[in-house]
Amino acid sequence: MIAVGETLISEDILEKKFVCDLNACKGACCVLGDAGAPLEDNEADILEEIYDYVKPFMAEDGIKAIEADHVFTFDTDGDLVTPLVDNKHCAYVVFEENGLASCAIEKAWKAGKVDFQKPISCHLYPIRITKYKDYEAVNYHEWEICKPACECGAKLKVPTYKFLEKPLTRKYGSEWYSELKEIAEAYLKHKGR
Repeated sequence: MIAVGETLISEDILEKKFVCDLNACKGACCVLGDAGAPLEDNEADILEEIYDYVKPFMAEDGIKAIEADHVFTFDTDGDLVTPLVDNKHCAYVVFEENGLASCAIEKAWKAGKVDFQKPISCHLYPIRITKYKDYEAVNYHEWEICKPACECGAKLKVPTYKFLEKPLTRKYGSEWYSELKEIAEAYLKHKGR
């Protein structure tokens, strides 16, 4: 683990290559799993505030799931997450004609209807953050459905931390990311990569 500010970064984030290949996976991370996307406390409030602006971009089954439950829910561990449709895909998923799963929240953001792009956990994937009392652990999450992203990243020679520059900067700020980048470059040079 590498310390940057009040975070501990897994070396995998520096070493492993990753670039989403949506043509291959079709956004499977929004569809598979045993719970919705993890949410930060403030994101639950944001989802309540923006729901009326996001709703026109949503699929009918997602709207029904949210109206039956709420704009957010809790998983079996009691953590905040986005709701699911019939215990399957995220309620905010919209399936395109080509089968690609896209995000209604992000569609509303791209259309200029909301200032919130999407939950930070979605933006950061395959990074997962675990909060502790004095620091946050920033880890690489390995999932078989992301094999095409790993292959694409390897082909393009893009480490995970570079692919996720925008969401990491969104989460921790540009100064933090600059420090991470400097450490990563020195670390990879030392490793001969």
